[in-house]
Amino acid sequence: MKKTVAKKAKVAAEGQAKEAPKVDLKAELRKLTRRGREQGFVTQEEILAIFPEPENHINEVDDLYFKFLEEGIDVFDTTEVDVSDVGKPITELEKELEGLATLEEGYLSDPVRMYLREIGRIALLTYEDEVSLAKRVEKNDKRARERLISANLRLVVSIAKKYVNRGLTLLDLIEEGNIGLMRAVEKYDWTRGYKFSTYATWWIRQAITRAIADQARTIRIPVHMVETINKFNRISRRLMQELGREPAPEEVAKEMEIGVDKVREIVKVSQEPASLEAPVGEEEDSRLGDFIQDASASPTDQATQALLKDHIREVLSTLSPREAKVLEYRFGLEDGKQRTLEEVGREFGVTRERIRQIEAKAIRKLRHPTRAKKLRDYLDLA
Repeated sequence: MKKTVAKKAKVAAEGQAKEAPKVDLKAELRKLTRRGREQGFVTQEEILAIFPEPENHINEVDDLYFKFLEEGIDVFDTTEVDVSDVGKPITELEKELEGLATLEEGYLSDPVRMYLREIGRIALLTYEDEVSLAKRVEKNDKRARERLISANLRLVVSIAKKYVNRGLTLLDLIEEGNIGLMRAVEKYDWTRGYKFSTYATWWIRQAITRAIADQARTIRIPVHMVETINKFNRISRRLMQELGREPAPEEVAKEMEIGVDKVREIVKVSQEPASLEAPVGEEEDSRLGDFIQDASASPTDQATQALLKDHIREVLSTLSPREAKVLEYRFGLEDGKQRTLEEVGREFGVTRERIRQIEAKAIRKLRHPTRAKKLRDYLDLA
């Protein structure tokens, strides 16, 4: 029984999570390249065996693929599952996507339905048709290029559906896959003798996986950090299975051979940003942002504070300069720093007791109704 590339990639990833083998990546790539030179081709399954999560190794996979192109080594999709999906009736493909959309966003949106029905009306091509169109594309025939692209839009959908729930909507995945399809049309070499769909599959998948790596998060994380996060997740899952509990940061750090501070940094970076517009409550009539306190002062509060400072200066001006200065030092009215009796005494060259007497006398004066009235209203706002 044939298995899909996606399923094999998942199995490979799970196996890596359980066993965490130490793979000599360079040695594996050398072996694959040598095998490709000997037989003239490699398969996508062989590449996925080395990179089970290709979206986390975009640069390495790109370099490898372009190296194969330079050396004339073809890359084939041996499973042909994506290609066989293309021949399905569009209604059957729509039902599959309906099930995936239930997991993704609750329903298959109208734009997706309309798009599927539109591409469902486009006739598929035979191998002879593909070769004929490819020859015309070489001569810059725009209509032939458009025909080759439109006839393979179902192929893009069949590949995009495997990447649902990875951070991008189905429409976004299809759009990115279409970009990969256009690149495949430009680079297709019909003289090699294989079907266009076999060649295009790689370019479509490459475009989608790169988009997931670059766009899936609100805040983009560098590819090397994505790889570290995925390694952290695999080791954490394995330790949880072995220990029967959530592993401590120290345990994960030991397995990853890094410091505990680095593990905490990985956890912090890997957290998904929360939307302030996210609905909250059973009826979802509130938003998360409604419950977050704004630490900054409102314009009204700022205006009130400015008026209060003006009135304090006005009231202090009715005291003697020494009394006003003592109160400013004692209560931090100018710089927010409150000073002790001894510190103020040193400023004026007098004893603590003398400063206490000056302070007491100044406060008695401020309690006089003519002075206190200007400040008493602010007590109601406190």
